[in-house]
Amino acid sequence: MKPSAFSSALHRLLVGQGQDPDPRFTLANERTFLAWIRTALALLATGIAVEAFTSGLFGTGVKRFLITGLLSLNLIVSLSAFWRWLSVERALRRQASLPLSLLTPLLSLGCAVLIGGVMAAFRWQG
Repeated sequence: MKPSAFSSALHRLLVGQGQDPDPRFTLANERTFLAWIRTALALLATGIAVEAFTSGLFGTGVKRFLITGLLSLNLIVSLSAFWRWLSVERALRRQASLPLSLLTPLLSLGCAVLIGGVMAAFRWQG
């Protein structure tokens, strides 16, 4: 089936020019994207769970900090996952080196800040 003019234009706009890579690499790139999206959904679900189930565990400020941090990480991971997928797809088409991922250190740093903040709050309370 021939792609529509719209999908062809969108394809050129997103991934640019170059040769089609081996489909295995494109599919692996998509699986990696989906894994990051699952991580983002887990962060979202955790933020919702903190709101719903931790009424007596955290003070209002700590709870708000934790929920805001989790939802912010969700947003960062979601957007970065798309950017990473696109960058890798473009590199594959140009047969260039794969770009360095900023997603992993951003997620690690964000989680460390959240855990440190919660630990500090518990230490301060007790």
